[in-house]
Amino acid sequence: MKSFVAWLERLSGLQMALLLALLAELLFAVHLGQPNKLMFDEVYYVPAGRDTFGMFARSNEEHPLLAKWLIGLSIALFGDNPIGWRALSSVAGVVTMLGIYAIALRLLGDLRTAATAALLALLNQMLFIQARIAMLEVFAGAFLFASIALLVWGHGRPGQKWLLGAGICLGLGIGCKWSALPFLLLLGLGVLIGWSERWFRAGAVFGAAAIVAYLATFLPAAFYGFAPIKLDQILPFQLRMFDLQTRPLAHHTYQSTPWQWPLLTRPIWYLYEPVAGVQRGVLLLGNPAIMWGGLIALAACLWDGLRERNRALLILSALYIFSFAIWIIIPKKIGFFYYYYFPSLFLPLLIAATFHHAYRVKERWLPATFLAVSFGLFAYFYPILSAAPLPNDQAFLNWMWLSTWP
Repeated sequence: MKSFVAWLERLSGLQMALLLALLAELLFAVHLGQPNKLMFDEVYYVPAGRDTFGMFARSNEEHPLLAKWLIGLSIALFGDNPIGWRALSSVAGVVTMLGIYAIALRLLGDLRTAATAALLALLNQMLFIQARIAMLEVFAGAFLFASIALLVWGHGRPGQKWLLGAGICLGLGIGCKWSALPFLLLLGLGVLIGWSERWFRAGAVFGAAAIVAYLATFLPAAFYGFAPIKLDQILPFQLRMFDLQTRPLAHHTYQSTPWQWPLLTRPIWYLYEPVAGVQRGVLLLGNPAIMWGGLIALAACLWDGLRERNRALLILSALYIFSFAIWIIIPKKIGFFYYYYFPSLFLPLLIAATFHHAYRVKERWLPATFLAVSFGLFAYFYPILSAAPLPNDQAFLNWMWLSTWP
C-alpha cells in the first residue's frame, strides 16, 4: 500500500489527470446500458437529440440546441440504443471532473488536494448519475467548469487565449442549457476584477467570445428540413424559449424548494420499476457526507477566507453561493432537486480546500478518513444509483433515511 501511495505521489499533474479520467470513465461506463429503456427526461431529450442532430425539425423548443445535438451525435457514434443515448454524457462527466481537478490544482496549488476534489466529485453521486443519463445538465456543466478552469489558469498569464477559450466554453455551456447563463455575469465580473490593468479589453474578449459561441450553436438550425431557424429568427426564438421556461407548471410529485436541496430532503426517482425482468431504481440523491459536510466546509472557507484574506477560499465560496442563490431569484414556478447539480459540484472543491491545511501539516488521516466514509456511502447507495437489480419492489426501503425521501 505504501509503495502504491508513493507511486501516486510521484505522478505529475498531467499524469494524475489522465489517471483520474480513466477511473471516471470506467466508473461511469459500467452497466451504462441499464436501464435498457428511456428514463425520466430522456423521454424528451433522446427524441430531441435525434431530430436536432439529424437536421429534421425543431424539437423541445424550451431549451437551446447544443446539448440535444450532442445527444444526437452520441447516438450517431454509438448507436440508437441505451449505451448510445448516454455515451457522450459519460464523457461530459469526465470533462466536468477534470475541470474540478484543474480548478483545485490552480487555486490551491497542491496535487493531492486537487486529486481529493476530483475524487469527491466522483463520489458525490450527482455527477455519477447525470453522467449516466441523456439529459442537458451534464453537458452544460462540462463547458461551465472548463470555462472556470481556463479563467483561473489564465489569470496572471500573458495573452488573450485563456479568456477567449473561457468565453467560448461558457457560450457553449449556455448553448446547452440556460442554467449556465447567470455565470456570464459572475465570471465576467471576475474577469473585470482579475484583469484590472486591462479590464476593458479582457471583458470584451471574454464577453464577445461567449456571445458569439452561443449564437453559433444556432447556425445548424438554419438547415432544418422543416421550419428552419433563419438568422433573423434567432432573437424571436430566444423569446420563445424564455416564454416556455417561465410558464406556470402543474404540481409535480417531486417538486421542491431551493432550501430543501442542500439538506437532501427531496431527492428524485429517475426510475423505479421492473426493467429487463427485475426491479431497478435510479435515485438522484447526493452523497450525505459530501452534501452535508460541504456546508460545514463552506462555513470554514468563508471564515478563513475573510480572516486571512485568502482569495482562493473566497472564490470557491462565491461560486457555490452564487450558483445556489440564482435558483432563489430565477423566475421558475417550481423547482426540482436536479437544479442543485451545479452547486453540488462546488462542494467537493470547498471540502478539499478545507483539508488543504491538513495536508500541509501532515494530518493526512483526516481527508483520508473522509474519502473512505464518502466511498462507503457511495458503495452503500450504489444499487439505487446504477439501476442494479433489486430483490423486490419494496427494496427501496433499505435506503430511505428520511421520511421525506420518496
